[in-house]
Amino acid sequence: MYPTFDLAGVLFDLDRAQANRWMHRLQPLLEEALGEKMALPKRKLTSLEEFIEAFPEVERVILDGTERPIQRAKDRDQQKEDYSGKKKRHTRTHLAGVAPDRQILVFSTAYPGKAHDKGILNSEGWAEWIPDDVKIQGDSGFQGLQNEYVNVEIPHKKPKGGQLTDEQKAENQALARERVVGEHAFAGLKRYGIAAQVYRNRKANFDDRSIFTAAGLWNFYLMAA
Repeated sequence: MYPTFDLAGVLFDLDRAQANRWMHRLQPLLEEALGEKMALPKRKLTSLEEFIEAFPEVERVILDGTERPIQRAKDRDQQKEDYSGKKKRHTRTHLAGVAPDRQILVFSTAYPGKAHDKGILNSEGWAEWIPDDVKIQGDSGFQGLQNEYVNVEIPHKKPKGGQLTDEQKAENQALARERVVGEHAFAGLKRYGIAAQVYRNRKANFDDRSIFTAAGLWNFYLMAA
């Protein structure tokens, strides 16, 4: 949950400042415990062997981005960086690779809201280390990726001034049914309020660490189900 520290103080009989201190003390311990349970997503991929060793049974990876609203910065240049044209608000965005069972396999660091999914993927370099026999599925935001790798599936784009064929429409619908797993994973991740509500904390990098911990909690939930 992500209550204000006033509410946390009432719930646990603490001063609001003490509630804040305890949250920052306990978050690293929770992240470490999730790491011991092998529930945390990977943050980097550096080789084909690493992917195969970590995810030997995965046959397809769904790539998608998720955004979390943040308070608007006072600095004007930072406001421009944080503004998401897609969400029409200031956000932080993360890219994730999700397995068909809704497990979050890889999860990027936080990027400003103006960053696009394809640009984040290029920065992270994950696609290079996913084996050719593992499908990479994404939405139209990954246009061009299919020209770089042989195992990419993205929706057919309607030609300018033309129409998609019935076969192309059916293929897009079938792909959408498979890609929806990514949205289900994000819905599970955002069951934890700190990953869904407007982020207001000012501690450096805690926005990234907190949502990463939430992703680990979601994976742990799936492992225990």
